[in-house]
This record gives sequence, C-alpha cells and structure tokens, in this order.
Amino acid sequence: MSTAPPEVPLPDITAVEPAPVVPHLEVRGITVRFGGVVANNDVHLQIRRGSIAGLIGPNGAGKTTLFNVITGAQPPTDGRVLLGGEDVTSLSRQERARRGMARTFQNLSLVPSLSVLDNATLGFGRFRRAGLVRALVRSPGLRAQDREMRELGAAALEFVGLGDAIGVATSELSYGDRRRLEIARALACDPDLLLLDEPSAGMSPVETGALADVIARAHERFGLTVFLVEHDMSFVRALADECTVIEFGQVIASGETGAVLADPRVAEAYLGTGATG
Repeated sequence: MSTAPPEVPLPDITAVEPAPVVPHLEVRGITVRFGGVVANNDVHLQIRRGSIAGLIGPNGAGKTTLFNVITGAQPPTDGRVLLGGEDVTSLSRQERARRGMARTFQNLSLVPSLSVLDNATLGFGRFRRAGLVRALVRSPGLRAQDREMRELGAAALEFVGLGDAIGVATSELSYGDRRRLEIARALACDPDLLLLDEPSAGMSPVETGALADVIARAHERFGLTVFLVEHDMSFVRALADECTVIEFGQVIASGETGAVLADPRVAEAYLGTGATG
C-alpha cells in the first residue's frame, strides 16, 4: 500500500512586497527665495526613469529656477534634489554631470567664434583628469583622451544631423542648427538624464518638428530620461508622457500629459480659458 507524499506548504506570496520603484529624478519641497520674492514654493515632483516629462507654466512661474536647482546652478532655500534615490542637493554641477545629468539652456550658451566640433566638446572639461603639467607637455595619454573626446563630439553631431558642419564656425549656423548643436553637446557627455530648457524657443515649425524628432530618437536610442521646459504645447503633447504645471512657483497640476493639458486650472493659468493647446 503506497503512502501519499507529505504536503509541502506553499510560500506565502502575499507577505512579499514588491520593491519600491525609485524615481530617476525627485524634487522634494524645493523652495527658492530671492529676498522677498519666492521663485519656487514647496515644489514636489517625480520623474520616472526612461520617461519624457514636461514642465510648463506662464512666464515667470519659476521653471528655469527649478532647473537651476536641479542641475546645481542655484542652491535652494529649502528642500532636496534626489538623483536615482541619492541626495545630490549639496553636490556641484560637475558632480551631478558625472552622475549622468546634462542640460541645455534657454539662452544659447555657445561660443560663436569656435567651430561646431569645438563647441560640441566644450562640456567635456568636467570629465578630464589631467593636471597642469600633463596638459603642458601633452602626454600621449592626454592626446588619446582629446582624440576620443573629439570622436564622441563628432558622433553626437552626426546623430543630430550636423555631421557635415564639423569644421564650420558656429556663427555661420542657422538658429535651429545652433539649438541642435546644444543638444549634441549634451548628448556627447553620455548622460542618462537630459534636461532641456525651452529647446524649441525661437524656432520655425519646420525646425521645431526636426528637433522633436532628434529628441525622440535620442530618447529611444540611448534610453534617456528627458525633462523639458517648453512653451509650445504641440511640442509637449507630441513628446511628453507626463507633465507638471507650476504657477507662481507652485505645482498646480501633474500627471499624464493629455489629462494635465485638459485640466481647467491649467487652461485658466496658462493656456487661456477653454484652450487645450
């Protein structure tokens, strides 16, 4: 007579909690005061890794100030910035860049007299580890480093469609091409978090469409998290998965882009009553 095998108790899977998802970028309670002016007032937001997120709001709402805090250009009066769960509030811009953060600016920060390639490699100085003596004697290691940086810059320029303009003076580029050059310079630093401050400002509809394509391809090709400030709602709608709106330095709406742009508070504060962009 056979004996039934003893029953083995199943593990209690209800007791196993999933690991929390850590946002790629998190802003906790950021407040920035300039004298009696409050530019950011207790701002909270989270950006999912691998997403494209937008930050919108009226002129003077505090968007660029928040970008400056995130990238280390402006210390907050209060609050914290976390990158991949790590508190980076006290870190310099260079240290944040080494952790994968790159940024473009609302006002172009290019050197017109330099070539397109030289501008594309300007941001690499933060990654170099060469003392004054090594730089003066131009050691083989340093020359190899320079060659690698120029190759990275050339590859980034090729990616944004400026591969044929490497030796051209930046002053000869169209405005739209200069915007693409700024993005190439950021991409050449091999970021995983790319912050774009009004990337389409001053561009024609054709240039804006081409730029949106560059950003979308970079997001897909390199697995980037993208966080952008933008006034062009069609640009935001086409690119951003999620969106945060600030007015007078405070968050008034946040969530999926379509839902946020349809929010009556957003229409009243930014888009014009009844408008959805």
